[in-house]
Amino acid sequence: MTTILGLNAYHADSSACLVKDGTLIAAAEEERFRRIKHWAGFPSEAIRYCLAEGGIRLADIDVVAINQDAGANLWKKVAYLATRRPDLSLVRDRLRNKRERVGVAAELARAFPGESLRAGFREGLREVEHHLAHLGSAFLVSPFEEAVAVSVDGFGDFASAAWGIGRGSRVEAEDKVYFPHSLGIFYQALTQYLGFPNYGDEYKVMGLAPYGEPRFMSEMRQIVKLEGDGTFRLTLDYFRHHREKIGYEWADGAPFFSDLYS
Repeated sequence: MTTILGLNAYHADSSACLVKDGTLIAAAEEERFRRIKHWAGFPSEAIRYCLAEGGIRLADIDVVAINQDAGANLWKKVAYLATRRPDLSLVRDRLRNKRERVGVAAELARAFPGESLRAGFREGLREVEHHLAHLGSAFLVSPFEEAVAVSVDGFGDFASAAWGIGRGSRVEAEDKVYFPHSLGIFYQALTQYLGFPNYGDEYKVMGLAPYGEPRFMSEMRQIVKLEGDGTFRLTLDYFRHHREKIGYEWADGAPFFSDLYS
């Protein structure tokens, strides 16, 4: 039997789940325990809940999987730095955010003092590329033996969208859209511009949309351009995220973004 603890950490809507031998035992978002909407950080209380539901301790965990992989898309990152040369303060800010993430083992030790992880736990830590985790979360719980899977997001591991094929118990990403182009950033920036500043407010705009008429489609097509290969790109003059530091607070509380639009 394999026991897996899955984590969404260091991001909004932090959460945890527990899977035993392929069966989901428990899953919860940290906001349910902290009582702070979209709580971001390390989901210690959600982990505590999942372990209690499964009747197990940390020492019983075989694998901890986290939905980010710092080594993913490395050459795309290097190429971007070499060709675009973004502001050094932006690069320093990204590196500082990485350093502040002290690591899953250290976080677990701090949240569960006195409880020991199984020997060899570091070998049991699986870093899953962000969009591959999204694709898997859609396909692997679907009723289909084979299907196209698509992930469209803000950013994760330097990519904003990915698509591929799921077959049986495997999912493979075939291609991606990379930083700085992102439909999620477009969505969030436009939501901010309309006067809804909080993280997650996009659902309010989405709920209001059926009550209006689409009067600005030509303007929207100037901001988001469709490419001949079916991908998309942003007209970057309208955005700030690719050239300067954007205020983003994610540690142990409600996430906060400063304005993404120029």
